[in-house]
Amino acid sequence: MNAKLLYLTLLIGLFSLSSYGQNNDVKKLDRIIRKDYQIIDCTISKISDAAVEYSLPNETLTISLDVAKIARIDFSSGRTQLFESTEPAANQANEVVEETIHAQGSPKMNTNMIAVLPIPYVNAETLASSEEMAKFAQNDIYNKLIDKSSNIFPLTVQDLRTTNSLLRKAGIDYKNIDEIPIDELEQILGVDNIIAAKVSYTIEENRTSNTYKSGETKYSDDKTKNQNYSSTSDQTEKQYKYNVYFDMYRNKEKIYTHTRQPFFTMKDSWMDAIQYLLKRSPIYTK
Repeated sequence: MNAKLLYLTLLIGLFSLSSYGQNNDVKKLDRIIRKDYQIIDCTISKISDAAVEYSLPNETLTISLDVAKIARIDFSSGRTQLFESTEPAANQANEVVEETIHAQGSPKMNTNMIAVLPIPYVNAETLASSEEMAKFAQNDIYNKLIDKSSNIFPLTVQDLRTTNSLLRKAGIDYKNIDEIPIDELEQILGVDNIIAAKVSYTIEENRTSNTYKSGETKYSDDKTKNQNYSSTSDQTEKQYKYNVYFDMYRNKEKIYTHTRQPFFTMKDSWMDAIQYLLKRSPIYTK
């Protein structure tokens, strides 16, 4: 019995050491949370005042990321580091805003008026943004509000020409709109309600092949001959995966925030998500 007990004890010990070794082989990763809401699980090798260098799991390639694009890093050790905005463009934009407000004075505040900000429309993989789509998305929300003006009473919608003109004078566009505090935007636009949204997307391509077959039988005096024909066609279908971020402010306070992924993956599916979020916002009444 003692020999058996000793053998069982040794076996359990070896199993525990093996499990411990396997658990240690699973390396914990650092996590980078970008300002455009992307999350990157990686191994960070270097941090400087200008950039963070990291590599993805199972890869040796080192990638450099501007710290101005990072909101927070959660290290594998459990420590968290926050990053303040250091982009020169953002700093310049804030300076222009302050100078504009100081030079022009605060415009007349229009009570119960809502302004729609330009909507950043960003490819989450390449970080490419489109001015044309930013204006198109802004115009889409504006038109939806105008069409349902009776459902948002007593609010009225600020004309887009007025909104964009005031923003342009303050040095603000779709590229730096996220860097300007809401209270300053309310001052610049002279409104007490603001809609701020963002559309982030990725594109996936699905390729399918279809083969068509046909046959023909020919007869002669002494034999029968079969001839078969086939053709193959390839089709590529693009699928758009959207995240629509939607915020609504009143008198500097955020009164509604929501993120939605459209059910469909067509190119204009983000518009359905905007429609859904607007109808469920606190300004909309049936």
